Amino acid sequence: MKPPAPMPYASPITPTMKQMNRSKPMKHPMPMKPESHLKYLKEITAVLFSLAIAGTMLPPASHAAMLDELTTPLADPLLAQPPVLVHGKPLPGDQEGLICTPGPTVLRGSLSLADAIDLALCQHPQVQAAWAGIKIQAAQLGEARAAYLPSVNAGASQVRSKSSPAAGEGVRSAQSYYAALTWRLLDAGARAANRRAADALLEAAAAGHDATLQKAMANVIGLYFDAQSSQASEQARAQSEALARQVLETALKREQRGVGSRPETLQARTFVAKAELELARARGQHQKALVALNLAMGAPVAGEEAQTLSLAPPTDDDLPALELDLRQWLQTAREQHPAILAAQAQLDASREKVQATRAEGLPSVDLSAGQYINGRPNQSPGVRGERDTTVGVSLNIPLFDGFSRTYKVRGAQGQVELRQAELRDVQAQVQGDISTAYVEASAALRNLASSRRLLDAAQSSVDAISRKYDSGIADIVEMLNAQAALSDASQERIRTLSDWRSARLRLLANAGRMSRSVLAADAKP
Repeated sequence: MKPPAPMPYASPITPTMKQMNRSKPMKHPMPMKPESHLKYLKEITAVLFSLAIAGTMLPPASHAAMLDELTTPLADPLLAQPPVLVHGKPLPGDQEGLICTPGPTVLRGSLSLADAIDLALCQHPQVQAAWAGIKIQAAQLGEARAAYLPSVNAGASQVRSKSSPAAGEGVRSAQSYYAALTWRLLDAGARAANRRAADALLEAAAAGHDATLQKAMANVIGLYFDAQSSQASEQARAQSEALARQVLETALKREQRGVGSRPETLQARTFVAKAELELARARGQHQKALVALNLAMGAPVAGEEAQTLSLAPPTDDDLPALELDLRQWLQTAREQHPAILAAQAQLDASREKVQATRAEGLPSVDLSAGQYINGRPNQSPGVRGERDTTVGVSLNIPLFDGFSRTYKVRGAQGQVELRQAELRDVQAQVQGDISTAYVEASAALRNLASSRRLLDAAQSSVDAISRKYDSGIADIVEMLNAQAALSDASQERIRTLSDWRSARLRLLANAGRMSRSVLAADAKP
């Protein structure tokens, strides 16, 4: 038995030649009519025109929000934003970052140092500018990452032309559509260098924000203790004035009884007038210190939003000694200070920019693809129903640009030298600030015990001479001298306590180690 003859190949979809001859011709899908294209184009144009009209009628903020939703529906598709923008930046030693509430802060009760620092970290313009700098550099990093992805464009056009009857058709309407893709496949490392530079600049922005926080805290600490010292000085001057008035009353009584003399009473009146003058000066210095503190916190000093500050009373307790010596403080700052880290990151970014600038002058390979219906954009309409599809790979070889690339590279190399000089300058400035604060803190620490002994001795002297003066044993000169010595001793005690606390905390801030947990530990009795 013969095997059956092989059947001619026929796919499940394509019929054989005989079947095609016997069957009716296949009906291919008809292309969309020009009227349908025009209808859809009119609908899209009407929608866009309606959105444009609605946008002009909305407030500027709503208009900007609507455009942002249309143009950037995804907030961070390439994951360029660092976690610090979401969770906040905790200070060294803190477990969580500071949460700032929008709007002005209403002060209730006395203002502690921790409250003043919190206000400065949330409201000071320099801190807010540094925070915005992180967002800017995160966006730059997103742009650098986007260079690895293709770009796709699409468009449509409607052209109506009218010709004279002698030329044939009087009115002609044509529509064209296109879609194009462009993708850089290979380069000489320019995109990679730009991405590394963007990473370094983002690190620099984050470190710069930390340095701004430390600088703001150091500034607030110094001004807060200046205001607290001026407040304590005002209170001490008020006590001196009260004591001077008591001496005057005693002198008047002694003169009335015939025990004292007129010159003693006049000396007492002179001492009261001097105490009043010193009290007025102390109040002026205190108000001046409060204004400076308000400015450091970013709070308004005038207008309806201005608030009257009431500082917490100073504590008269000695804090522990310095944890490290000067050499250790300097070593810690060189390794961890955010300003130095930011300058180093800026230097790394400049070096990557040199590589990116060099790579931009080397060959690159691009892929392009496009499909055009009824002609290409910005050209006269083609034949109706014409479809043009293109796919290509292009090699770009820069040959000569008038030596522009040479000078761009030289400029980038100059930026590297500039960043190196800035790094050395920042290191010297940080070391100078730390050395100054360390010397001030050490001197203030040595003066604490002496100021306590001086204050106790002056108080004992005033008490003893007051009893003698009331009994008529001591004269007015001894009493006034003892009172002046007590006032000077009080001022020295206030000054040494303020110098010690301020220098100690500023030393931590200048070394980049200040945090809210440190302030909380210092505030404990």
